[in-house]
Amino acid sequence: MTYSIGRVSKAEYTQVVEVWEASVRATHHFLREEDIKYFKPLILNKYLNAVRLRCIRNKFEEIIGFMGVADQHLEMLFIHPAYLRKGLGTNLLTYSINKFSVNKVDVNEENDHAVQFYKHFGFITVGRWELDSSGKSYPILHMELKN
Repeated sequence: MTYSIGRVSKAEYTQVVEVWEASVRATHHFLREEDIKYFKPLILNKYLNAVRLRCIRNKFEEIIGFMGVADQHLEMLFIHPAYLRKGLGTNLLTYSINKFSVNKVDVNEENDHAVQFYKHFGFITVGRWELDSSGKSYPILHMELKN
């Protein structure tokens, strides 16, 4: 399959949020419905504007995954569930490391697949918080890329 990584226009933010929601519903089973409803407008109206946003598109130019980077910190990486386990997360992570010198990521501790994914690429856990950045009781692992 042919995939390309590129920029995202503000007009495409709604598509990005659709990918985010589909991905979260498929992978973040620990989240409650009210949490998804809480985060969705924050993603659209605040978080996407706070990062260097890149997406991965299929051959039809549809957004099927995205990532956001601030400084050297990977703030978000989500893949549409129809495209999971096809190497897209690997492509975006590798891109973020090579283009933006990413060496940090925070991961929901309960998202074991994501934790293992980052460990596979050499990230190690260097800290743990009981609460996420919104003060919700979803433990967060702070991971850094070991040299």
